[in-house]
Amino acid sequence: MGEMNGASDFDFFIGRWNVVNERLKKRFVGSDEWETFAATSDCRALLGGAAHIDEIDIPALSLSGINLAVFDADGGTWSLHWMDSQRRVFFPPVRGRFEDGRGIFYADDTDDGVPVKVRYLWLVCATAPRWEQAFSRDEGRSWETNWIMTFTRAE
Repeated sequence: MGEMNGASDFDFFIGRWNVVNERLKKRFVGSDEWETFAATSDCRALLGGAAHIDEIDIPALSLSGINLAVFDADGGTWSLHWMDSQRRVFFPPVRGRFEDGRGIFYADDTDDGVPVKVRYLWLVCATAPRWEQAFSRDEGRSWETNWIMTFTRAE
């Protein structure tokens, strides 16, 4: 088994969070109109830190979900597996790694039936970490950010 370098990458995220969501109202139409809504999140480590599970509740969307992050010690990468209360299946996992306080993760998926590349960006900060989701329809040459979450510690 490889070394566990990187297995603590998500330790910053362990705990309870209040979340401000900003979501682009319409994708791939050149829109700059965003909707904002609140959520709560709770993350805990599993398997000695080699995995983390984050449960999120988004009342405004009548949506809850889990994100299971699993560390591959041999490759030094993470795979992030999202499932929500509406679809109830895991979406294709995004895979990547952290470097210099930034995590970048990619996957192939579809958006309204159209193939897209998906990019998750994690900006690590002890007081207000930030997650961004972007889609690309041109194999990653250009990206449209469509969802941003800013986290602050819950009291």
